[in-house]
Amino acid sequence: MKTKLSLSQKAGLLSLGLLAVILLVWQLATLPEAKVVAADVDPEYAALMGGGAARAASSFPTPAAMAQTLWDKLSHPFYDNGPNDKGIGIQLAYSLARVLGGFFLAAVVAIPLGFAIGNSRMVYQAINPYVQLLKPISPLAWMPLALYTIKDASASAIFVIFICSLWPMLINTAHGVANVKKDWLDVSRTLEVNPLRKAFRVILPAAAPTILAGMRISMGIAWLVIVAAEMLVGGTGIGYFVWNEWNNLSLTNVLFAILMIGVVGMALDSLFGVLGKRVAYQE
Repeated sequence: MKTKLSLSQKAGLLSLGLLAVILLVWQLATLPEAKVVAADVDPEYAALMGGGAARAASSFPTPAAMAQTLWDKLSHPFYDNGPNDKGIGIQLAYSLARVLGGFFLAAVVAIPLGFAIGNSRMVYQAINPYVQLLKPISPLAWMPLALYTIKDASASAIFVIFICSLWPMLINTAHGVANVKKDWLDVSRTLEVNPLRKAFRVILPAAAPTILAGMRISMGIAWLVIVAAEMLVGGTGIGYFVWNEWNNLSLTNVLFAILMIGVVGMALDSLFGVLGKRVAYQE
């Protein structure tokens, strides 16, 4: 009797197959290049001119070199040998601290303001021009101003995260609050529920899925921006690690950092996905 594979099992097998293909193509692309040495050329002269070896290794790291780097870096992620030599765990911790600091500051501003905008047409019309003016500005465009006024690299990076995290949360919160069912609001008005209780027992649960969706988008943008911000401000963080390894011409470490950025970003997105399911409801 044949066992029928589930959709998740089929997807897992397909994912593993894609990984095998990627690794195979990677291995083939980084094979040493063949060099033909003329028969009448003196072997010592050919070796001196770089033609002594039959094949020259590719400058791009191989899968084996990448695996060795993964083992070395993840075996000791929290070592600290000075300003320019810290483990990947320490670098990621600095980046996450900046991201979370800016993100929660943005939440403190965006969620109450979004409530006000969603509940009042007048407040919406008053604030909307400023939102439309500031929303398209690249977060990195704020960096020179932040460095000049704040005069602290780490605080400037947090400010950039704050700016880029603010708008998706603000817009989604306002949208969620404005679209709470009128019947639910009418019932709360009929029961003479006070405004604070109505906000926490009626509006917030109804708007929570939309608010969490905005927070999820904001976190994704914040994690994207922190890498570029840390490249500019330097010192510590995963962005600085990437830039420092590029200056050291270590492509293997750059690839390792890119992989870690993706893994952490996926973990953060999955966390908000779980939270979104917890607050979701069916009418």
